[in-house]
Amino acid sequence: MIRVLLADDQALVRGGFNSILAGQADIEVVGEAEDGNAAVELTERLRPDVVLMDIRMPGIDGIEATRRIVARDIATRVLVLTTFDIDDYVYEAMKAGASGFLLKTAPPRQLVEALRTVAAGDALLAPSITRRLVEQFVRRPPPGASVPRAFDELTERERDVLKLLARALSNAEIAAELVVSEATVKSHVNRILTKLNLRDRAQAIVLAYETGLIEPGSNPARHSAT
Repeated sequence: MIRVLLADDQALVRGGFNSILAGQADIEVVGEAEDGNAAVELTERLRPDVVLMDIRMPGIDGIEATRRIVARDIATRVLVLTTFDIDDYVYEAMKAGASGFLLKTAPPRQLVEALRTVAAGDALLAPSITRRLVEQFVRRPPPGASVPRAFDELTERERDVLKLLARALSNAEIAAELVVSEATVKSHVNRILTKLNLRDRAQAIVLAYETGLIEPGSNPARHSAT
């Protein structure tokens, strides 16, 4: 059962989400928060699998609430709700530790699948939107500046995988690009996250751009199998 906390300052919006999720046998809404502070407090007390987090809320906003939840190092993941007119907030939410984002205009079926995706430990990042967000809002330092020492522990193939992962490609797409199996890609991704001490793919994307491992607008070259 996927336990979900709804965080939105509008009661009608929370009610709508509740109605959508009520019919799902594998999802249970365990609580509702009307502001960021309540979202943090309820997350700590209820330990939901996923917080469906609005960005604009009174008190502390969804970005700061996400940052505080992630800092508590609990298993809860955050799925941010957004609209196209606040793209810059989405990138900040990713930096804060959100596992993905979903447009408020998304159909009910997408909301349900998004919660399942994030609860399973995967990041929900639409490639086209992710590229646009990252390329527009990342302010990279010069390549090589502030690159974590842990990067030195990555193998050449793991760096290849990270570059493709930074384009928000799925494991299947990365496998096709590198001509390897999905299981092999999954193993590479897990090792990358462990070596770099990252929570999920969303943080890996942010780090890859900020450290200059991949540059906005670049197109990773196709590699041969190894």
